[in-house]
Amino acid sequence: MRLGIMADNNYRLSNYKIIASQFRKSDPNKAIAFYEKAYSCAGENKDIELLFDMALLYDELDEDEKAEEKYYEILDLVPTEERAYYGLAILQDKKGEYSKAIDFFQKALELNPQYHKAAFFMANAYDQMGKKDKAIEYYKKALEIDENDFWTYVNLGAIYEEIDENHQALNMLEKAMTLDFKHYMVHFNMGVIHGKLGKIKEAEIYYRNSIAINPQYPYSYLNLAVLHKEQKEYIKAKEVISEGIKNVPEASFLYYNRACILVHLQELDEALDDLLQATKLSPGLIKYMEEDEELDKVKKLSGYQKFFGKSNEALEK
Repeated sequence: MRLGIMADNNYRLSNYKIIASQFRKSDPNKAIAFYEKAYSCAGENKDIELLFDMALLYDELDEDEKAEEKYYEILDLVPTEERAYYGLAILQDKKGEYSKAIDFFQKALELNPQYHKAAFFMANAYDQMGKKDKAIEYYKKALEIDENDFWTYVNLGAIYEEIDENHQALNMLEKAMTLDFKHYMVHFNMGVIHGKLGKIKEAEIYYRNSIAINPQYPYSYLNLAVLHKEQKEYIKAKEVISEGIKNVPEASFLYYNRACILVHLQELDEALDDLLQATKLSPGLIKYMEEDEELDKVKKLSGYQKFFGKSNEALEK
């Protein structure tokens, strides 16, 4: 009789897991309900992979406490399970608790020195904390594990650019391009570096490549427009940023920056229209706008006073 009950229980456990996996992408809430039924069937016979499935899904559903509970349950069963430490690290990383995340990533790497994702995200956590040297150290560790990881080269390039080691940044990005030439981000970052190095034509080409690959990334339009603006090519700058607004109409900073460009073209009423749209999308821009001297001519318009209610006396003195 007991054997029959056990066999029936194992059948239900297996069946619940199969059903849960089928709903995994289409209906995560339904999937977790079946995983919980499977968990109940397991009883004292804990299934490590089931616990991982549950933890990962709780994480996706932003039920972090339940995810954490499952990871600790795994560690109670297998204290050397590096994936559980990695999962705990990701939960802390999500909350911005980078020091705690790093402790867990470190434990995962101690248990498995070849754990690429642990090294990669540990580097990212250090980067978020502003510890660039440590970030570089662990991104390099990630490359020792997998020398063909596109995002490690991209992120290293971004850090080197931030600390003005621009030739190192170029080296990293060139390696990234050999792995995925058609990714918009690597072209965007190459545009940033070439712009900093004063290679304006090259920067323009890379920004245009980025736009062609991903027309929905608004910063490519912004940076290219600013590049033209710095060369006093205001009409070109306006054309580029207008294209960006057409493709990404929700990007408030594009309207704001087009307003700044329109000031140089003496199109002040149009600039005011853009400021109205920018601040409608992002009210936080109002304070920034009030302090922006580039917009002083627009601030003298009666329309500006009407909509933003700021006295213009100081500007007229």
